[in-house]
Amino acid sequence: MPGKILVAVDGSDAGERALAFAHARARQDGGSLMLVHVLEWSPYTFLTKEELEERHARRKQELARAEAAIIAPLAAKYQGQGVGIETAIKYGHVTETICEVAAEIGATEIVTGRTGNSGVMSRVFGSVAGTLAQIAPVPCTIVP
Repeated sequence: MPGKILVAVDGSDAGERALAFAHARARQDGGSLMLVHVLEWSPYTFLTKEELEERHARRKQELARAEAAIIAPLAAKYQGQGVGIETAIKYGHVTETICEVAAEIGATEIVTGRTGNSGVMSRVFGSVAGTLAQIAPVPCTIVP
């Protein structure tokens, strides 16, 4: 059954492997892809009006950089290969935002790469892939 696969991309090799996997699956099933990159952002800061204006300007720059450095090259690599590709760059908590976008677009699956974080950091804070596997509203495939 054709569906829309949300691919969480971050510019890493693992993210590119996840995209290659999702593209092959979408092509085989007649589905489409939504590439999503999330810029981590917390609304829980107390800033002055001037600081908020400065942050807004920086956000525009960050979005443009993410588009040019991550999303556009990945989309271009797979454009014209029989699979519809949409893209989105969002601000927020990474796993929560990915799940929200998946629900909004009616995704049938989330595909993400396993970045290989190990040791104390991943045991204390967890990984994006591990958290997605636990909270995703649709099946989640983690590509090594």
